[in-house]
Amino acid sequence: MKIKEIQNLIKFVARSGASEVKLEMEDVKITIKTNDGSTPIVVQDPVVLPQQISAQPQPPVIQPVATEPAVPAADTVDHNYTTIKSPIIGTFYRKPSPDKPNFVEVGDSISEGTVLCVIEAMKLFNDIESEVSGKIIKILVDDSSPVEFDQPLFLVDPS
Repeated sequence: MKIKEIQNLIKFVARSGASEVKLEMEDVKITIKTNDGSTPIVVQDPVVLPQQISAQPQPPVIQPVATEPAVPAADTVDHNYTTIKSPIIGTFYRKPSPDKPNFVEVGDSISEGTVLCVIEAMKLFNDIESEVSGKIIKILVDDSSPVEFDQPLFLVDPS
């Protein structure tokens, strides 16, 4: 988990009014506690995954063999694109309200700090701002769709 993601999580918890939030992922465990409106306290513990010991041997997994080589989609071939990911879990919205235009469209030029979308989490609407300048290549999520933490939302060409 990157430090910027942790900082965004801390800001979100501070704004939400929650007194404690725990987040466990494969490689990290984070607990954020707030003390009566003061600065949040972050505790980060490494997660040790227990090894499973099986008394019975597991049957082998048989995977089908592809008859033709997998070809990546044309828009994912260029690795020069920057992926903007969701900093929180919630519902993705492309516009600030139903009667307003979308924040950004494919082909729009953006700069750092440009609001790209909002994500609703726990009845709070959080503006998601760009951390890079460039051009929107692809919007990866449909409007009003649920999104997970670290889910890719936009592809940006930073050139």
